[in-house]
Amino acid sequence: MNFKLSQIPDRIKKPRSSGVTMVMDKGLSVNEAQNFLSVCHPHVDIIKLGFGTSFVTPNLNEKLEIYRSYNIPIYFGGTLFEAFLIRNQFEDYVDVCRQYGISYMEVSDGSITIPHSEKCGYIEKLTQHGTVLSEVGSKDAAHIIPPYKWIELMRAELSAGATYVIAEAREAGNVGIYRGSGEVREGLVQEILTQIPSEKIIWEAPQKSQQLYFIELLGCNVNLGNISPAEVIPLEAMRIGLRGDTFSLFLDKKEA
Repeated sequence: MNFKLSQIPDRIKKPRSSGVTMVMDKGLSVNEAQNFLSVCHPHVDIIKLGFGTSFVTPNLNEKLEIYRSYNIPIYFGGTLFEAFLIRNQFEDYVDVCRQYGISYMEVSDGSITIPHSEKCGYIEKLTQHGTVLSEVGSKDAAHIIPPYKWIELMRAELSAGATYVIAEAREAGNVGIYRGSGEVREGLVQEILTQIPSEKIIWEAPQKSQQLYFIELLGCNVNLGNISPAEVIPLEAMRIGLRGDTFSLFLDKKEA
């Protein structure tokens, strides 16, 4: 930090396994990626090239090299995994990850239906190639999954080898753990947390109100995902009580 300020909560230091910020790159240019990380790299833990953008991004290798130069793991969005899978190209997906030096992989079934035992099988297979993140929840707002099912799915996918389970919200934050308005399904979240360790969950939270909810609920070291590059610094300030929304949250705590 740039200067001393008391009563700032302790953020876990990088490389961290809890308190992670996963950023969603939806098409930054090479120069934009460099500029973004020149400011934000201390606060970025994982970068996702959203949905299928890696397929159409020019100079993909050049951009990946910029991310690697900051020792930040990158992965392709789960929708790309599903696009390979529905075309019976799972092995091609593995080859593409290997070709581009991608060691983090997301297994999801938000756009297609995969028998859950089969999904867990893909998780197990991909753990042989790197770190697996598995996404739970549907991108279809009409598909409501009851809390006990979220817990069952998350537990099974962690047992299959996923390092994190990602709670689905889409890039807009209006499905899965959220209502169409973006409001958190608080009962669902609370129920999940009775059975699944919070440090194993990355909550997709693209909206500021959603980020605030999880910081107030779980503290500054909650795992948050689908963060816009432009929101990384504001989020980090909010995590430690230096934004109006959380200004008083940590003031009654002892100085570290």
